[in-house]
Amino acid sequence: MKSLVDLIETSNRLDDDQLRALLTTTDAEVVDYLHERARAVAQARYGTGIFVRGLIELTNVCRNDCLYCGIRRSNRHVARYTLTADQVLACCESGYALGFRTFVLQGGEWGDERADWIAGIIREMRSRWPDCAITLSLGEHSREVYALWRECGADRYLLRHETHNAEHYAALHPAEMSRDRRLQCLAWLKELGYQTGTGIMVGSPGQTVDHLIDDLQFIREFRPEMVGLGPFIAQHDTPLGHYPNGTIDMTTRLYSLVRLMLPNALIPSTTALATLSPEGRLQGILAGANVAMPNLSPADYREQYALYDGKAHTSSEAAEGLRQLATQLATIGYHIDWGRGDYRKNLDP
Repeated sequence: MKSLVDLIETSNRLDDDQLRALLTTTDAEVVDYLHERARAVAQARYGTGIFVRGLIELTNVCRNDCLYCGIRRSNRHVARYTLTADQVLACCESGYALGFRTFVLQGGEWGDERADWIAGIIREMRSRWPDCAITLSLGEHSREVYALWRECGADRYLLRHETHNAEHYAALHPAEMSRDRRLQCLAWLKELGYQTGTGIMVGSPGQTVDHLIDDLQFIREFRPEMVGLGPFIAQHDTPLGHYPNGTIDMTTRLYSLVRLMLPNALIPSTTALATLSPEGRLQGILAGANVAMPNLSPADYREQYALYDGKAHTSSEAAEGLRQLATQLATIGYHIDWGRGDYRKNLDP
């Protein structure tokens, strides 16, 4: 089994049966070796620095009704909010003073009608902090809107495909959404020159090992610059709120496999991992992740951005906890890297 880990490290690919063997093995020694090799590959590309992104949760208003999401349109128990442009810029100002050089605007999905308002924020961010990277994670939009935001100065866009299997996608989303539309949006983002990110929920209801294999093969072929992988965590006010959560074990196996398939990818160790366990983020990093995203959002709004139950939003998940994050990273031999953390295309295998 260790030979499969060596093979994916040298060739950056495995066939479906080989991936299945690594995803299902109960041999702890093999899993440890998988993480070890992924960690070595990440360090060879990026060293022991963990890039930090300042996360700004722009709004919890969403037009979609995804069955797993706490801010879904039909959830009447959510106190809705949208930050003002001034609030967003204040978050950036404080984040810049702390040392952040990448900002991530994340939020529920609006229609294209507010595209110009977001474009104005992007222009102002680009004007005030020209040395910073601007990442967007605002859902599906038209190609024209993506082009507008790119022209205004956005550098990166994260749009997780969630699952590559069309039937599984339909089981997690309302009828008006489709996997094919999601994949079209990802293709547009790449065409427009964004550093593009995709990824999945691990352990979502109905997910099988075959689905995960399909996801891994899609990610390898699509070659995103960023890959967001996080465990499914149930939210009690959703139709899927009674399902069990995903696991750290499977999530970190996928981190390692993606790292070995795409050695230069930017892979966040997600808030969802930190929600499942206080050591979750560190486990992600030891499995090959190289990004953390502390929260720069105003403290009064963090609990309202309730994508899932128990979301970590204080301590080292908040910008105020950067010292604690640095201390945690030091325990495993890592440190905060304050650079923009751009994808290192020149190192592609």
